[in-house]
Amino acid sequence: MKPRRRSTWLARAFPPTAWMAILAAIVARVHAAPEFRAGADRSDITPALGTPIPGGFTPPNATHVHDPLHVRSLVLDDGATRIAFVVCDVAALPLAVCDEAKRRVTQQTGLPASHIVISATHTHSAGSAFRMEGNDITKIIDRDGFYPPSAEPLSAYQSLIARRVADSVQIAIGRLEPARVGWGAGRVADQVFNRRWRVATERNRRSPLGGIDEVRTNPTPGSPDLIEPAGPTDPEVAFLAVETRAGRPLAVLANYSLHYVGGGGPTAFSADYFGLFAQRLGELLGASDRDPPFVGMMTNGTSGDITGVDARQPLTREPPYVKMRRVADIVAAETYRAYQSVVFHNWVKLDARYEELPLQPRRPTPEMLAHANKVLARPAGEPVWHTLEPFIARFILIGANAPATLRVPVHTFRIGDLGIATAPSECFAEMGLELKSRTPFERTFTISLANGWFGYMPTPAQHQRGGYETWFGVNRLEKDAAPRMIETFLRLFASMRATPPPSGAAAPPKL
Repeated sequence: MKPRRRSTWLARAFPPTAWMAILAAIVARVHAAPEFRAGADRSDITPALGTPIPGGFTPPNATHVHDPLHVRSLVLDDGATRIAFVVCDVAALPLAVCDEAKRRVTQQTGLPASHIVISATHTHSAGSAFRMEGNDITKIIDRDGFYPPSAEPLSAYQSLIARRVADSVQIAIGRLEPARVGWGAGRVADQVFNRRWRVATERNRRSPLGGIDEVRTNPTPGSPDLIEPAGPTDPEVAFLAVETRAGRPLAVLANYSLHYVGGGGPTAFSADYFGLFAQRLGELLGASDRDPPFVGMMTNGTSGDITGVDARQPLTREPPYVKMRRVADIVAAETYRAYQSVVFHNWVKLDARYEELPLQPRRPTPEMLAHANKVLARPAGEPVWHTLEPFIARFILIGANAPATLRVPVHTFRIGDLGIATAPSECFAEMGLELKSRTPFERTFTISLANGWFGYMPTPAQHQRGGYETWFGVNRLEKDAAPRMIETFLRLFASMRATPPPSGAAAPPKL
């Protein structure tokens, strides 16, 4: 009996040459370079009038809006990894608000919290993202600003911020389209000054802890008491630029180490120069009236000890918002100039690494506690050593109940050969400069006030000099926090640098 011959309709319909073509197409698709996409959004987060405006120890309540406050989002996707940068026009964000916003983003989009960073611009004319008792900055109800996280439910405005962040990221994801990306930097040195000064007179170096510091923060401009600045500045304006494949600007994520500008109305909401920069850059790029809209984003760099006031010159009074606009225009113009030399890439590798660094909170000594109790028991009308003694005294008493360890978010990102570090503190310029000098990437910058707020982060050497940023309560982390965080950044950068791109995408084309 002859074996039965197998001849089916499938074999007749797809001869060997057809099968080979199908297989080749599948292999080509598997090994093709993944597509790079980007999307961006801007949404309003202006709070109700009557909300306290932080920035000082007795914040006033808002009475009107000069310019609206926003959350701005940029989502990047390399075909294998998706990351989101979110920037909010607030002075600082409690860790609990960031955590809730990320939870909502993940719930709505599937994007994991480890791939989302949420930062504050540090405008001093936004509504408080902290719940406060009255207008005393030391009386934060849920103490998110001291020893997070808090178990308290979010306030109405905190919930609004969390919802807007999640919605903004979702909108940006919905706008994802083929894009190209590049990075660059300019330099604006005449708008940044170290605000910590060595001064001659002991009275000008008094500490609310009862002693004498080596330096004075924000001395009187033009004072003959000035000797020299106590630290450097970082004049670099670094940025990430994103365009469509056709060359239409989608977004710019910029970074400048300037604390803020100020000089606006004392009870008016304003995004400060951060918002005005974004507006002006869009105008310079010819992208202001595009749909979807161009999204400019200015992040706060390592500006914990940096101001826009040159203490060597007498202070000149200007009308409200004039200086704010001038600084924004100057920084935007320099960014635009540097933008012209950016090399754009059709594809780059993305990566994100997140850790929680265990750091000890600062603890008050018995001498600090005794001094604090003495200050708070002082009868009204008695001479004072320092005007901020009562505020720092209350910080000290809160610090007596500090937990054993704080877990501080440390977040790093890779966009091709650009490394971005983010820290939940007001980092000193020396931190950013050191990281830039030691980075394994072509370019690096640091976003401060990201994923929460743990106060100022001076270097150990600056701790020795004293001054406002080192006082207890204003500074809440151990004195070695800065070097420990820098080493963590560098270790995470090294791990990302060592990770190869996916197969077929090792050499993306450039335009």
